[in-house]
Amino acid sequence: MSTPDTTAVTWLTQEAYDRLTNELEELKANRPVLAKEINDRREEGDLRENGGYQAAREEQGKQEGRILQLQDMLRRAKVGEAPPDDGVAEPGMLVTVRYEGEDETETFLLGSREEAETAGVAVYSPQSPIGKALHGRHEGETVEYETPNGKTMKVELISAKPFSG
Repeated sequence: MSTPDTTAVTWLTQEAYDRLTNELEELKANRPVLAKEINDRREEGDLRENGGYQAAREEQGKQEGRILQLQDMLRRAKVGEAPPDDGVAEPGMLVTVRYEGEDETETFLLGSREEAETAGVAVYSPQSPIGKALHGRHEGETVEYETPNGKTMKVELISAKPFSG
């Protein structure tokens, strides 16, 4: 697991921030329940052959990892503060692009994957190849980026508008 990037700001709508805060509180509240289950399973006998114990420990690890992820994300969050309407691609912007050689455009939110449930549009991370290539670019600029499969793509930034959710 990679270490969280503590310098990056995560732009979130108020709705996403509230949903993630509630998830964090539920996970924290579930800690005693999970600890009791692990203890109950431990008392069943030989831990090497105790599938229930192993499963409970694995679940505890997943939950603790998600708690750390949420705490870090919420600590760095800029909530509901849409970026300026200046035509520059950055987190929190709804960007429209056209790929070289294509007539159709694609519109997506440049932001956190945590926004995907509330955005109603595709969400690309600013850390994705296309997100990195577009970050800081102005409307009308064309950039190249390398896709995960090694292919080079050219894309034109048609528009960048603050996302209003």
